[in-house]
Amino acid sequence: MKPFAVIGTAVLFCLVGVAAPAYAQQGHEQAKPEQKQEHTQQQPRTQQQPHAQQQSRGQQQPRGQQQSRGQQQPRGQQQSRGQQQPRGQQQPRGQQQPRGQQQPRGQQQSRGQQQPRGQQQSQSPGGNRGENMAGNRENAGRHPTPARTVSLKGGGSASLRPNGQILSINRNGMQIQRNLHGGRTVVSERSGARIVTTGRGNGYVQRAYVTRGGRSYYSRTFYEHGAYRVGIYRGYNYGGYHYYGYYPGYWYGPGFYGWAYNPWAAPVYWGVGIGSWGWGGSPWYGFYGGYFAPYPMYSSAAFWLTDYLIAANLQTAYADRAEANANAAASYDQGASNYGNGGGQAANSGPVMLTPEVKQAIAEEVKAQLAADQQQSSGGQGASPDGQALVPAPANGEVPPALDPARRTFVVDHNIAVVSDGQECELTGGDVITRLTDTPDADQNVAASVSASKKTDCSAGKQVSISVEYLQEMHNHFEEQLNNGMKALAEKQGTGGLPKAPDTGTTASDVPLPPPDTNAAKDLTDQQATADQAEQQVKAETTVDPDRRQ
Repeated sequence: MKPFAVIGTAVLFCLVGVAAPAYAQQGHEQAKPEQKQEHTQQQPRTQQQPHAQQQSRGQQQPRGQQQSRGQQQPRGQQQSRGQQQPRGQQQPRGQQQPRGQQQPRGQQQSRGQQQPRGQQQSQSPGGNRGENMAGNRENAGRHPTPARTVSLKGGGSASLRPNGQILSINRNGMQIQRNLHGGRTVVSERSGARIVTTGRGNGYVQRAYVTRGGRSYYSRTFYEHGAYRVGIYRGYNYGGYHYYGYYPGYWYGPGFYGWAYNPWAAPVYWGVGIGSWGWGGSPWYGFYGGYFAPYPMYSSAAFWLTDYLIAANLQTAYADRAEANANAAASYDQGASNYGNGGGQAANSGPVMLTPEVKQAIAEEVKAQLAADQQQSSGGQGASPDGQALVPAPANGEVPPALDPARRTFVVDHNIAVVSDGQECELTGGDVITRLTDTPDADQNVAASVSASKKTDCSAGKQVSISVEYLQEMHNHFEEQLNNGMKALAEKQGTGGLPKAPDTGTTASDVPLPPPDTNAAKDLTDQQATADQAEQQVKAETTVDPDRRQ
């Protein structure tokens, strides 16, 4: 009997030795869900994930359905480089497929289907509705999370993301749009005024102003942080849609524009500390130090203005991030856990940077705008950008500057949600995109490529669908910032190593600046309160009856 006992003990030892590593492995993964898998433990091509590695709620596949290439694993189970899953299994979140590696046929969503959590299509007022997915109808109903559009009591409707976040509300002529990290834009038109709120007490009120040469001009009264400022915007009627382009209220002399455009006699060295840019020690500069570095020297004012523009947008992005964090603590918050960092990656958190090639593209846009401004300033009052006398606008409208074939590069001025491969992602202030198409689709969207981004969900190289309205507002902000930069140059020229400029005096344009609309602050506050009430109603109704759909 003794030999049989020895043999039995040996067999038992072998069985325990085989089972123990597997049990230890599973227990280790459950205790540390963010530990990356080893190369020797990759799943076979057709093997389903074990229970401990299943997708998170809202991202699970229908029963019996395996993951396709275009579907993601939950965060925290990403594989390190060199340990990727075999072909046929999904890449981790944050390591999206390069452009051109789309989902296999038969696994794409139809236009009416809902995206998984964090991947919902945008339905902005500008029309970012993901129409590039319109033809993908082959597997309707295979994704477990349906779209949710609910009718509101008293009229109107609301669209909700799968995680319960409000995406948009349309009620009584007011459109509310929420981005992915809590930011909110509210637009309404009443009594001849277009009212746009972009934050607590911030926004603008636009009204018809004057008509010159058959063209309509509008005044915008901005109210931001307790202060008024006024801008002029020219109307464009294109493709049945109205767009508004920035129009300067004054011009510098042609010589000053030429001084800014042409190379200087010697390069100018301009640091970030006191006496130059003055950014040293600024929180925004420290936060985005891994993304943006100013030129070490400037051969012309165009490059100085390029850094000025980028820095201004990054400061806006930092402010947007702070506001998103504040919104997360406000009473109308949708859930702080849904917002992420709200403003991109911090400095040195990843290999993200604004490349010299992208900065050169921005500098070329600056030069082109300086040349256009020089021509218009030399053409006298009532001149068009080509220096010719104004003629009545054509009956079919004019192409807005955002669709000018000569203008391709745009610097993002604030947080916006766009659509890439049928999924939402977010661009933030200081990101850069390049427009790829000139003709909008039926929803007035065009295709663009992300040239530089601080975040991984809208990473560089992605192709996105973006509304012409968004692009036009980016261009408006670009022109306004360029004017502000020229004003700063006029004040600093001849000091700190900058060469002395020609006459920096200004002349009022043919459309002078109007006085501010002193009712703007009240209009914006009232609209903000109405939007708060609408969101509270949506949350109350969808909480009571979460399955009610339109």
